[in-house]
Amino acid sequence: MTTTAAPRHLPVLLDEVVAALAVAPGETHVDGTFGAGGYTKAILDRGAARVLAFDRDPEAIQWGKALAASSGERLTLVPERFSRMRQALAARGVESVDGVTLDIGVSSMQLDEADRGFSFQTDAPLDMRMSRAGESAADFLNRADEAEIADIIFRYGDEPKSRRIARAIVVGRPIETTGQLATIVRRAVGYRPGAKKDPATRTFQAIRIHINQELDELEGGLAAAEQVLAPGGRLAVVTFHSLEDRIVKRFLKERSGALPSRSRHLPAATESGPAPTFEAVAKPVRVGEDELARNPRARSATLRAARRTSAPAWYSFERGSAI
Repeated sequence: MTTTAAPRHLPVLLDEVVAALAVAPGETHVDGTFGAGGYTKAILDRGAARVLAFDRDPEAIQWGKALAASSGERLTLVPERFSRMRQALAARGVESVDGVTLDIGVSSMQLDEADRGFSFQTDAPLDMRMSRAGESAADFLNRADEAEIADIIFRYGDEPKSRRIARAIVVGRPIETTGQLATIVRRAVGYRPGAKKDPATRTFQAIRIHINQELDELEGGLAAAEQVLAPGGRLAVVTFHSLEDRIVKRFLKERSGALPSRSRHLPAATESGPAPTFEAVAKPVRVGEDELARNPRARSATLRAARRTSAPAWYSFERGSAI
């Protein structure tokens, strides 16, 4: 890999994210999902003294080196999952930050690179790994049993025909390419050319989420942001489908005291429980018509933002339990 300049990528809700972050000169921010660096560049342009940009995709880190070199040492690239931002910041001598940005899901660059296997628009190896490490989508589909595959497709893809698709996948193994998988799914559910949405979309989304543990990563990232944000620090999270958005919405409602915690690991925010760790929870912001015309992939994006209070985080990583 020798490319140093990031490919074209349109950061979603950029102006709205930057407004929610209220970046002030001299501040330190975390961009938990660097990608092509759109949010990071905007934060730097508004005078942030330092941005620590996380990405588990080694290609994104490689692309970011040019921006880091031109930043005057204000940008630090961190090749790590954003759920580990507390540990990574501590290792770099950073105790707290003024803002955390998370742009959840797969990036345009990953979708557009056929060999990454995220899209069925081009027949390519069935990979889907953001980090380029661990079990690939092909590995999973070729070793898992029918029930596990069906459960993943139903849970993460909201696919009502998940059992039928899983059965067809098992019968059609081995599966090695995106084209093979898309064909199997279309045959299983009955695909009519010209349909508004390709029936393979839900299955591909579900498998990608499973392979990259995206929802667990999101939950871990929100808890880590709660740990590292200084009092008054801002959190901005952009999601792209309802599973992600529900997690962020629930987290902010719980942590702002607007909703009792449903987690068996966390006490409710009552008079005898922990104080709210977030306030000024903004109304959700969605993409306008102008941006949608420029970037159709942004159609389902939702921004949620809030401000950190001075209350202790609900979860203690040091003790490994809720306070």
